[in-house]
Amino acid sequence: MDKTIAVVGLGYVGLPVAVAFAQKFKVIGFDIDEDRIKQLKQNYDQTCEVAEQALLDTTIHFTTKKDVLKQADVIIVAVPTPIDDHNTPDLTPLIHASKMIGEILQPGMIIVYESTVYPGATEEVCIPILEQQSNLKYNESFYVGYSPERINPGDKQHTFDTVKKVVSSNNPDIGKELAQLYEQVVTAGVYVAPAIKVAEAAKVIENTQRDINIALINELAVICKEMHIDTVEVLKAAKTKWNFLPFSPGLVGGHCIGVDPYYLTYKAQTIGYYPEVILAGRRINSNMAKYIVAQLVKLMIQRNIPVHGATVNIFGITFKENCPDLRNSQVFTIIKELKAYNMTLQIHDPVADKTLALSLCDIELLTETVMTPADIAIFAVGHDIYIDNKANYLELVKPTGIVCDIKSIFDVKDILKTQYLWRL
Repeated sequence: MDKTIAVVGLGYVGLPVAVAFAQKFKVIGFDIDEDRIKQLKQNYDQTCEVAEQALLDTTIHFTTKKDVLKQADVIIVAVPTPIDDHNTPDLTPLIHASKMIGEILQPGMIIVYESTVYPGATEEVCIPILEQQSNLKYNESFYVGYSPERINPGDKQHTFDTVKKVVSSNNPDIGKELAQLYEQVVTAGVYVAPAIKVAEAAKVIENTQRDINIALINELAVICKEMHIDTVEVLKAAKTKWNFLPFSPGLVGGHCIGVDPYYLTYKAQTIGYYPEVILAGRRINSNMAKYIVAQLVKLMIQRNIPVHGATVNIFGITFKENCPDLRNSQVFTIIKELKAYNMTLQIHDPVADKTLALSLCDIELLTETVMTPADIAIFAVGHDIYIDNKANYLELVKPTGIVCDIKSIFDVKDILKTQYLWRL
């Protein structure tokens, strides 16, 4: 297939997609962020999803100039789709991208949306914008498909090319063409969904299902705490059954599991249905950070550790292990709650970007060499560096301190008898 592919939005999703397609096709990589384009031209990816060598080897034409997109036969849209402060879908980036593409849209082009949306968004929001801006007719002069992204930030095993790709179009011929296109770069194969809405719904249910399952285990952890039962041991026993789903308690953040369910619940409520189970799961997971701090404060009082002015070492601020992504990290809620008690915080994360942490979150990340032993050490993220060097990081807890192990990194035998191990 002799086609030129353009990818709009070069973040955690768009860049791996562009690099993969560039192995077989001519690719244009577009982003409105000039600094991002400059970094990519210098073979640096701050998301750590694409290695320097891969950028050195790629033939992608990186640009911020929209007119270059006119050269493309297929434009893949991979812009963020966040939620606002009221947990309502924020389609602003998607709308802006659609308007821009509409301005340069050429007859015969295929526009493929990969951004996560609620079922119906592509047809109800994006396509009308493309028609209005271009004065072209959908399914006559241009075509649209939807292929939900399945990028898992920080995961070097389940990558763009090794995970089966869902593609869809309301035009069967375009659906087949997209399948042939993605099959060139996705070794795991392609699944053709019968309609765009089906593919949109499939995407949001993938992460909604995970959210609900984690909420179940988080609620189990709360119940076990009240009954003085070790949740870790309960899950070890339960996992011996062949069909037990191996979920663990913890914080749920990021741009997928903590966001996608709200896209589904928003759409459900617009059609008059109140989704009780999904929203209940969201409430449980959203409250876990505050629950953890409340339990720690209670434990401090029980162990005669003064709350006001206590020192706390926090290890990990990203939303998941081995990934620099800070978006929607629930560790920020823990930090905010601890500061409300006037505690002194020392924060450490060798994976997170220090500059972004300071500029976006007003958090100064320290190295372990300048940190002093604290009353409490919170291991919030299970980075490999913490797991591989457990003993070193435990030295940054006072002999009578509390180890708050959110990710179940430690075993009881790792902790001094004079210390207290608290875990979900």
